[in-house]
Amino acid sequence: MLETSARLLRVLALLQTRPDWTGAALAERLEVTTRTVRSDIDRLRRLGYRVRSAPGVAGGYRLEAGNAVPPLLLDDEEAIAVAVGLRAAASGTVAGIEETSLRALMKLEQTMPSRLRRRIDVLRSATASASAAGPTVDAATLSAVAEATHRHEQLRFDYLDRAGEATRRRAEPHRLVYTGRRWYLVAWDVDREDWRTFRADRIRPRTPNGPRFAPKEPPEDAVAHVLRGIGQTAWKHQARLRLHVSAEEAAEALPTGSGLLEPRGESECLLMTGTDSLRDLVNYVSALDLPFTVESPPELKDLLRRLAERYAAAAGPAGS
Repeated sequence: MLETSARLLRVLALLQTRPDWTGAALAERLEVTTRTVRSDIDRLRRLGYRVRSAPGVAGGYRLEAGNAVPPLLLDDEEAIAVAVGLRAAASGTVAGIEETSLRALMKLEQTMPSRLRRRIDVLRSATASASAAGPTVDAATLSAVAEATHRHEQLRFDYLDRAGEATRRRAEPHRLVYTGRRWYLVAWDVDREDWRTFRADRIRPRTPNGPRFAPKEPPEDAVAHVLRGIGQTAWKHQARLRLHVSAEEAAEALPTGSGLLEPRGESECLLMTGTDSLRDLVNYVSALDLPFTVESPPELKDLLRRLAERYAAAAGPAGS
């Protein structure tokens, strides 16, 4: 049987893993009686932890939020996952949380046993990020949008479109979507009476929020809507490329946020994407080393033909 102090920590750890525990389930996990569980819960309460109990067959225990953050008891894999996540957040696309993430990471690593610190150091030294830098989003903006989404309150905000034009918008927020480079808001545009995708880094919320609304059901999944919008509305040039590989093979080669993939049989798929520079798109697709055919736009086909003639002239006659 576990010593009392060690068992208290175990009870606390179990209460943190899921919202509700019955006394019988805790007793079984700890290999003690339900009476001992009740005594341990009383000790936790005396230590300041707010543990709510409900009587009866369907009753049990729940750890409620208190005035202070209780110590989080993490197993090895959980601690490593949190450390890696904090490290990624410190160099991510949300402005203002870099220093906070690093402070939290330092506190976590100071409490780790040496075996875990070594595993994190090995992982950090053996990995490198190849993700392209994207615009940063103010953490307060994300919080304001998320709060309006959760409370079903109309969001009022100033917005800069792709041309740099400032507009004032009213929208019913549905989901925030992160593509790996940018944050987007999928929302029902009240004035345009249609679903729209907004770049979160271009949103400047106004207070207070508008009235509450009954959530609408979007025509498709929020992530698919954003990826489709990346190819259709977010860029100066929209492109449709037929990739002569399966959708599964293309998905492995394409980073998240490249555009929307649609299968076209077992050995082909359609990539709908966009760009502000056709030359950049040519360079990007060529670097993927996947066979493809351009369906649109005609300007992209013309550019490929000009480049092909230039490359052929640079290579000279065959066999030379």
